[in-house]
Amino acid sequence: MAELENPSVMSKLIAFLSSLLERVAESNDLTRRVTTQSQRVSVFHGLSRPTITIQSYLQRIFKYANCSPSCFVVAYVYLDRFTHRQPSLPINSFNVHRLLITSVMVAAKFLDDLYYNNAYYAKVGGISTKEMNFLELDFLFGLGFELNVTPNTFNAYFSYLQKEMTLLQPLSLVVVPSSRSVVTFNDDEASHQKQQQQLAV
Repeated sequence: MAELENPSVMSKLIAFLSSLLERVAESNDLTRRVTTQSQRVSVFHGLSRPTITIQSYLQRIFKYANCSPSCFVVAYVYLDRFTHRQPSLPINSFNVHRLLITSVMVAAKFLDDLYYNNAYYAKVGGISTKEMNFLELDFLFGLGFELNVTPNTFNAYFSYLQKEMTLLQPLSLVVVPSSRSVVTFNDDEASHQKQQQQLAV
């Protein structure tokens, strides 16, 4: 999608995806503590929570992986499929980082003509090559090797992300000299409105 090539759209997408995954991980962490519901420990679980935030980790992957922007939407599709096929392995703060690096790597290998090898992704993700290989294999089996994402599926997930990103943008109230209030959805729009009002005066 051409919209994904826009750097501001990608930065918003990464911010929203990281926020979404953070909320899911926190919710599942709380559920695990409150209930006696058993959650299987897998190769994706770390011994402790990583110190890097989900957003910083996702930005790091975006910066160094050099995969197409569509890979991040497809990685989101894969994560959704994985959690539906593996309900005993919910996303939590102990596995979200490994699931992220693996899903983006698998998406890049499936979508892009040129992509880095597992050793490179392991360095980007801060894990060993051997662990990256195990993660990839477990992820593929967890997905049942269902990697194809149809254009309709891609558009449905991307449309959902766009809608949610739009809904989550904070409203800002701008007071202009004519005592009229203008409600805008972001700071760029607000500054544009101010410039138009100043030109009109």
